[in-house]
Amino acid sequence: MKAPGFAQLLDQLTLLNQPQRRQLLAALHPAAGLDRMVALIDEIRSEGRRCPECACERCYRHGQANDLQRFRCCACGRTFNDLTGTPLARLRHKGKWLDYLETVLDSRTVRSAAKRVGVHRNTAFRWRHRFLERVKDDRPARLSGIVEADETFLLESQKGSRKLDRQPRKRGGRAALRGISHHLDCILVARDRSGRTIDAVTGRGALKASQLTKYLLPKLDLHVLLVTDGNAAYPAFARAHGIAHQAVNLSAGERVRKGVEGAIHVQNVNAYHRRFKEWLARFHGVASRRLPNYLGWHWALDGGRVPSVEQLLRIAFGLLHR
Repeated sequence: MKAPGFAQLLDQLTLLNQPQRRQLLAALHPAAGLDRMVALIDEIRSEGRRCPECACERCYRHGQANDLQRFRCCACGRTFNDLTGTPLARLRHKGKWLDYLETVLDSRTVRSAAKRVGVHRNTAFRWRHRFLERVKDDRPARLSGIVEADETFLLESQKGSRKLDRQPRKRGGRAALRGISHHLDCILVARDRSGRTIDAVTGRGALKASQLTKYLLPKLDLHVLLVTDGNAAYPAFARAHGIAHQAVNLSAGERVRKGVEGAIHVQNVNAYHRRFKEWLARFHGVASRRLPNYLGWHWALDGGRVPSVEQLLRIAFGLLHR
């Protein structure tokens, strides 16, 4: 719009009544969200911008497409934008992303988020796992001091699968076998006394020492004290790798024991299990293959670690090209 026409439009705004003003604001809201999102993407990616093909940092502006600035690499000649090579590439309706991220911080269900933002429920589901694909990797590099480790179990789910490797269950159902079996997903959680937490879906059935070697050993500092319950996999793992280990006999009613290093218990990690399961219940069952995303989602929200949508978006972008 040319300047004279825009000035005339501004003069006419005072003539609008209240319903018309609300209608105008509703029409401008997506555009305002788009401008804010484009500016935020440019701010986040400007410092570490590089070619996704050859990682060259030398590039120049090369037109615009889909509301984003495009760039051409000086080394290989490839064109790209700030979303190329990221889980957010080719997603539409950028003007609604910030509103959707608000629903992620509020832990809304798929249908509730779709209604709140004004998109189809399939779009809301797709956005959820695109945004969480890298957030789940935002974890501490190492655990130190006294490290509590324990496993918890969830009924395995093939929700959304076209083919099942078992008979279908009605409304979630329950495991066909008693106790810990291959019908349960094992979730390992380790947490030190400063609150740093790592977790992993180790597979189905009981926890094994080899799984601890794969998922827990790379995250432990050299001089940690590993505190666990009486599961036989933990002392076997600790002996094999020379890790100091203390066990709490929960089956005998032992909850806390005084030690030279401090209080010996696994209450922090068990409380984390409880918070995670209470939070997860609102989704009425999640697919086993999606569990890592939900673990990362809960970790981001637990204790208010991610208070704003801008920070949530920065976490996702900060891990994409590191």
